[in-house]
Amino acid sequence: MRPSRLPPGASRYTWFVGVLIVLLAATIMVNTLRTEGVGSRGLAAGRPLPPFAAPLATGELVGDVNVDRTGACRVRGAGLLNSCELAERGPVALAFVATRSDRCLRELDSLERVRGRHGAVQVAAVVVRSDRDDARDLVRDHGWRFPVAYDRDGILANVFGVAVCPQVTFVLPGGRVAGTSVGELGARALDARLGRLERRARADGWRP
Repeated sequence: MRPSRLPPGASRYTWFVGVLIVLLAATIMVNTLRTEGVGSRGLAAGRPLPPFAAPLATGELVGDVNVDRTGACRVRGAGLLNSCELAERGPVALAFVATRSDRCLRELDSLERVRGRHGAVQVAAVVVRSDRDDARDLVRDHGWRFPVAYDRDGILANVFGVAVCPQVTFVLPGGRVAGTSVGELGARALDARLGRLERRARADGWRP
């Protein structure tokens, strides 16, 4: 068997250093994803819910989502969806969607249908990089009664690692992520996930 040849003009030292650089870059990328808990499958279970304050799609407030780690929790009031406030109240199912995706809209319809059976779980949604007027119309036309926030530039989607629409992050009281679903689940699977989230919250000692 012949020994492998180096590319023309490359010394063994240069080749070795190049390999080390590639391996180092790959290691940094993997460690970063593990550290942040965000990847193509969203926030990892056990991670804290990122603080944010987002304007509601149906409200009058104008501005981008506040994701400041120290300041976002203090931004509260009418016309806003605040993650810290949600976590203080109890378990949360937070869906990320785009207005031009049928499967995303179906997922929100499914959440609307099943959420009444799990009154302890707060349901909310975030519309990502879509026209705000379209989002307002959809909330009205579909009859979604849960809060729907507006992420104009997609910064919140980046924080939550949204890569596929729809994506739902399930959060325990106090703000610890229980898990993330990627892709359309449908009413039956969502019903089961909300039930498990509710039971786990109560098992941990939470009471509404």
